[in-house]
Amino acid sequence: MPNFLLVVSAAALFVAVIFGGRSALALTIQGIDQSVFLNYLQISFAFALGQLVIGIVAPFSGMLADEYGTGKTLMLGVVMTISGNLLIPVSSNPMALYISLGVISSIGIGIAGLPVVLASVNRLVKPQLTGMAFGLVNAGQSLGQLVIAPIAGFFVLKFGWVSCIYFLCLIFLMIMPCSIILRSRVEKNKNPEEEDIGLRGTLSIACKTPSYIYLVSGFFVCGFHVAFIATHMPGVIAVCGLSSFVSGWSLGLIGFFNIVGSIFAGWYISYKSMRYFLFYIYMSRSVIVLLFLLSPKDLISILFFSAALGFTFFSVIPATAGLIGKMFGARFMATLFGFALFSHQIGGFLGAYFGGYFFMLTGDYTVFWLLDAGLAIFAAFVHLPIKESSVFQDLKIT
Repeated sequence: MPNFLLVVSAAALFVAVIFGGRSALALTIQGIDQSVFLNYLQISFAFALGQLVIGIVAPFSGMLADEYGTGKTLMLGVVMTISGNLLIPVSSNPMALYISLGVISSIGIGIAGLPVVLASVNRLVKPQLTGMAFGLVNAGQSLGQLVIAPIAGFFVLKFGWVSCIYFLCLIFLMIMPCSIILRSRVEKNKNPEEEDIGLRGTLSIACKTPSYIYLVSGFFVCGFHVAFIATHMPGVIAVCGLSSFVSGWSLGLIGFFNIVGSIFAGWYISYKSMRYFLFYIYMSRSVIVLLFLLSPKDLISILFFSAALGFTFFSVIPATAGLIGKMFGARFMATLFGFALFSHQIGGFLGAYFGGYFFMLTGDYTVFWLLDAGLAIFAAFVHLPIKESSVFQDLKIT
């Protein structure tokens, strides 16, 4: 079995570059908007299309990894991401941009995403260390955003948006060796009953397993919450009468405390219940939102609110992935986590959309915050009935 530190470092670096690079791509919007053939709405649609494509691709990326191995799948994802990004500067009409950015690049990001990376880590590290490993790898998402985004911004200012895209392609290329470290064989299950089931049978069982359905439902709420924050937090701060400078600090605090929260999540679930951890996190989100609604909307409350949000931002991912691995084993974890991520992305699409919808109706975000808090309470309690054990223990396959 490969060295724990080597596997986790490679996985965290891979996730950092994939997530950070994709986030930094948004810095090229103003440059692309200067084209006489494209307008801001068309560019925005290309990015929105990309979000949906990433979610749709996630389950199929898991199937690819489960059938052909994680190493080859991650390499394919990186190659498609680079190919799509290289086509963006020559996309001189909306359809070309939709295909390059919204489809090809986004398919690559979906293939090389968290489901495949976490499935590889799950196979390569000892079972008692997977919780901590998931937390450290998940922290790579925010670390990548904190490091890559400023550098990409420098390239845009000094050399132009096209040079920024070439820089992002270069760093995507540099993480290719990580996929070699993360390659894992698709091993047959030691339990002969699980082996007889296969992918189709496992998916059928998962759809009939209440614990898995509860988990996917909670992850939908996570996407709803996170996408609203990522999309509308600057708008929330503007409504409070504060400057864009505060927005920058807010997003920075969310990113920093997300790293802290992810590492804490990995440590916690290594020793304690994952379903109770998810209950605490979702309930905390509800309390944080309600306290914010009751607080004075000044600089101090915004900064404390951002730090608290950051701590809970992506901390549910290690526990969600860990529960899927615990319930179904490593064999088809990438596929099953991919379906959970698809649910997350649907929630994200709705969160981003309804945040703007309710703001247009009411002129502020209060109604949405109340909806978000209510859904967080629902998500908290829906995790309590989850059984933290293998679903195959109670099945008799003949």
